Amino acid sequence: MAFNDPFELLPEIIVRTDQAEEQVSFSFDILAPRRANSLEAVVQLTDGQVASDFTSRHILDELNQQIGILCLSRCPNSILMWSHYADQYQGAVISFDADHEFFAGQIPVDYIEERPKKHIDSYKSEPMPLAELCAKPIEWKYEQEVRIVRALRDCTRTEQLDVRGFPIFTTNVPEEAIVTVALGERTSIPEQRQIYELIRDTKIGLTLSAVDNVGYKFRQEVFVYPGESRNPTVSPRTAHLLVGTNSPLAEVARLMIDKHPLSPIVNKTV
Repeated sequence: MAFNDPFELLPEIIVRTDQAEEQVSFSFDILAPRRANSLEAVVQLTDGQVASDFTSRHILDELNQQIGILCLSRCPNSILMWSHYADQYQGAVISFDADHEFFAGQIPVDYIEERPKKHIDSYKSEPMPLAELCAKPIEWKYEQEVRIVRALRDCTRTEQLDVRGFPIFTTNVPEEAIVTVALGERTSIPEQRQIYELIRDTKIGLTLSAVDNVGYKFRQEVFVYPGESRNPTVSPRTAHLLVGTNSPLAEVARLMIDKHPLSPIVNKTV
């Protein structure tokens, strides 16, 4: 898995000492929720048992060959998330319709104090819900993560590799499942214009993030609301998106850039 946390999907698997290097095949259900009695499968070591690193990593290797995971968050305005996952505020945050059928089988991540311990037999009795492996240390709780898991056979492998050499698989997200794109405080003006061109003829909303006047937070300046109405809002922060277009507001935008005292401050290019 190309996660930044090496403990991902890697619980402590308890086996008999003589099973420590036994390779076993397992079956997972990628859409099923956590079982009501899943905590009963959590065990502690007793005499004659060990936590098998071999077995844990074997399970992870099998999963690497079979599934891909889309990681989402319920927290759109986290300062840490903007920095870590949106190229230090130069990227964007995409808001989705969580009720769209594309997002069936959502798995909220469990944030726990101790690494899960499961007996190997809990993997053998029936297909294990993959949701039960989606647990992370409590330090990650600020992410409020939700996952979508899909079989790699249903995805498309690209020719690209990520920075660590992992293959990249994609699947198409339906346009109607996208609600709003929020551009970062430091997203360059050329990239802002490029993204606007991509969504201009859709129902997708567009906002520009800005450091708020008070506190450690961002405010969202709305450029176009999601939905049928595509009337843009002109402000010193958004005016450059209209300059050079055939919009009836293009001249208003040009004058705002030239005359408004905030324009050179909120649209720095370096």
